[in-house]
Amino acid sequence: MNAPFAASPGAREAPGEFRHGWPVVAACFVLAVFSWGFGFYGQAVYLAELQRINNWSTSLVATATTAYYLFGAGWLAIVPKLFRQFDIRLVLGGGAAALGAGAIAMSAATQPWQLFAASVVLGFGWACTSSTAIATTLARWFDRKRGLAISLALNGASFSGLSVAPALVFLSARVGLEAAVAVLAAALFVVLVPLLLAALRPPAMPLAASGSGDDRGRAGAAPAGPGMTSAQALRSLHFWSLAVPFALGLAAQAGYLMHQVAILLPTLEAAGTSLALILGSAAAICGRLGLGLVIDRLDQRLVTAMSLVSQAAALAAIALWPQTPLVLYGGVILFGLSVGNLITLPALIVQREFAPAAFGLIVGLSTAIGQLVYAFAPALLGYVHDLFGGYGTALALCIALELAGAAGILWRGGTRGERTAR
Repeated sequence: MNAPFAASPGAREAPGEFRHGWPVVAACFVLAVFSWGFGFYGQAVYLAELQRINNWSTSLVATATTAYYLFGAGWLAIVPKLFRQFDIRLVLGGGAAALGAGAIAMSAATQPWQLFAASVVLGFGWACTSSTAIATTLARWFDRKRGLAISLALNGASFSGLSVAPALVFLSARVGLEAAVAVLAAALFVVLVPLLLAALRPPAMPLAASGSGDDRGRAGAAPAGPGMTSAQALRSLHFWSLAVPFALGLAAQAGYLMHQVAILLPTLEAAGTSLALILGSAAAICGRLGLGLVIDRLDQRLVTAMSLVSQAAALAAIALWPQTPLVLYGGVILFGLSVGNLITLPALIVQREFAPAAFGLIVGLSTAIGQLVYAFAPALLGYVHDLFGGYGTALALCIALELAGAAGILWRGGTRGERTAR
């Protein structure tokens, strides 16, 4: 299924990476727009509308949200195998098709079982098109500038919050949820699938994922060399020194973001809250772009710790001065600066610290564990809010998770051999 193509020597230099790989970055950017639009931001829209239309309980909707993320985490564990066995165009294209089909099925659900069945399909699409898939794809084209390439591509996730999510809300109010999702899913099939097929053509593949001078690129093929099994990874302290801190940080991030509107609305009201969300998305884009320019030259674990501490500081300000608009805007912006980077950084640390052949496996397992943990975060914060009668204690829990993650990521566990087997 995958034919080999010789690597050009000049392509291994950083300028050559972008000369040959920029169409792939563009395709992955658009992929991220649709993936986060349907698979992350769209969740709040689907479930709010379905709750209203079908008169479903809040507990049912919350359970469906958690189930979706759990299904996605399960699929994420097998995505690296798909990338090793099949052409990347087939995996990404199939994932995009599942994303659109799952969203359409979810929007048309009239019975709870239909909602959960749609979550299985949508979860598969999310797993095959989100951060693990994008990082694994770009690893085939980029080595020295992989950090910048991933940062640029994953800005599509932030852009999705400014495009697909508002479009879903706007169209749902005018033509209904089912028609709104169908229109955007049609755009996905018309725009994204042909773009993936065109941009990821095998002859454009100049770089093997390892960046080794002896390697040859293969469209969709796993890099040659010794790899690591899932069992070996799960027994590695080095792996857990990466997976646990990011799981804690992402749990705090996802939990806060799911409750952000409820936290801001009493003080900022609708217009101010909308402005805050726009500022937060813009900050995420700026933070990811700015860090992407220099991240390949920095200590990525230290950068991660600083990002988590900055988010903890932002949440502390929001918790301490919840009725001061200027503080809330500042807190949202400060928090937003690191939102995108917490998605980008795991893949970059894996690239630097693990053998090239293990890249897809480690990224996939780490992402799956993170999603498994943060699937429960929104419900947990809601329970804490109800128990204590406000968001102060819930935000304190998020701060504790952020600080624990910051401390944990600075511990470089595992053997020296694991980190240097490159």
